[in-house]
Amino acid sequence: MKTNTLYKRSYNQCLDLVATRTLGGDLGSENELAAALDVSRTTVRAVLDGLTAAGLIGIDKRAKRILRHPAPTDYYPDTETESVATTVEKKFMAWIQQGDCKPGQHISGLDLARQFGTSNSAIREHLNQFSYFGLLERRPNSRWVFRGFTEEFAEELTEVREMFELRSARRFIELDAKSPLWQELDRIEEQHVALLKDIDQRFMEFSELDQRFHSLINEAAPNRFMEMFFDVISMVFHYHYPWNKRDEKERNAVAIQEHLAYIRGLKSRDPERMMAACRTHLDTARASLLRSMEVRR
Repeated sequence: MKTNTLYKRSYNQCLDLVATRTLGGDLGSENELAAALDVSRTTVRAVLDGLTAAGLIGIDKRAKRILRHPAPTDYYPDTETESVATTVEKKFMAWIQQGDCKPGQHISGLDLARQFGTSNSAIREHLNQFSYFGLLERRPNSRWVFRGFTEEFAEELTEVREMFELRSARRFIELDAKSPLWQELDRIEEQHVALLKDIDQRFMEFSELDQRFHSLINEAAPNRFMEMFFDVISMVFHYHYPWNKRDEKERNAVAIQEHLAYIRGLKSRDPERMMAACRTHLDTARASLLRSMEVRR
């Protein structure tokens, strides 16, 4: 399963590379592709076989010529390319958003493993990161206690979030035009536009899109500490938002519009325009989080 997931993820990433090249152009050597995809040459060869079978490239000795650009149907679905950790993260976030987890509540790792259809070790690894910040306390027999959040914790959290994201956003606008992150930004922009058009019926879908958008920004400046911290950020923000139902649809519509302005700022590569849109959105997110905490009191 792990190998199959790696192949599908690498295949999708290679499709992004194909999309940036001109028809008839060379895709590159196996070594170059292995470095770009961060996988072994064995995986690269399997991907190249798949691209050839799909009629995307033609191989003549060492040359790998682009025959056509990928269509959306050429990509494997996201659900087939996710790692176990990503799957657990999404299911845990959905569980958190149900609002059933309250301060002082006991959480069973075994129950979550059964509910999510994953191993207890995968659940334990995911929950461990929250214990580092004092949000969960580990107990014997795969049990945990949810400690909840304070306003002071939320203020400190948003300060660190803003520091990391502003840094990542600056790096994003410096990315090479051929970076796969730009193609992913295009897809996320399209999904924002589609969601905004159908906001009355689909406003509850924003949380997952919000998480993917900010995660993409942070990919421009990889940092192992931020990767762990990002899960905590998502948990805190998306745990509190559902408690304030009064204007949830309106808040999500505003956030989508701010995301779109933020995306336009990134695409402009204008530091001032990008920073203004980024700060506007982060300020709104901070205010929304603090208001949602007041509603819960």
